[in-house]
Amino acid sequence: MVRRKFTKEFKFEAVKLVTERGVAVAQAARDLDLAESVLRRWMREATTAPVTAFPGHGQQRAELAEIAALKKEVAKLKAERDILKKNRSGPQPACAL
Repeated sequence: MVRRKFTKEFKFEAVKLVTERGVAVAQAARDLDLAESVLRRWMREATTAPVTAFPGHGQQRAELAEIAALKKEVAKLKAERDILKKNRSGPQPACAL
């Protein structure tokens, strides 16, 4: 199955269909051959951050890019920590009593 791609303009027009023209979400989704959940997500994105909504072409919103960078850093730090733990858990000197 091929994943369909929609332009930013199409998404905004679909949202306007519901918000400005008063068409029900279910009806608009059927008319546009979309899942209701997709149209509702577009509506949520358009209302929360209209300027940065639907970035497209692999661009991420600033918050998502920051989260991805932080996750990458956490993974790197965990790997370094595990290396240090591994080196410390080698043979221990015997105690002389």
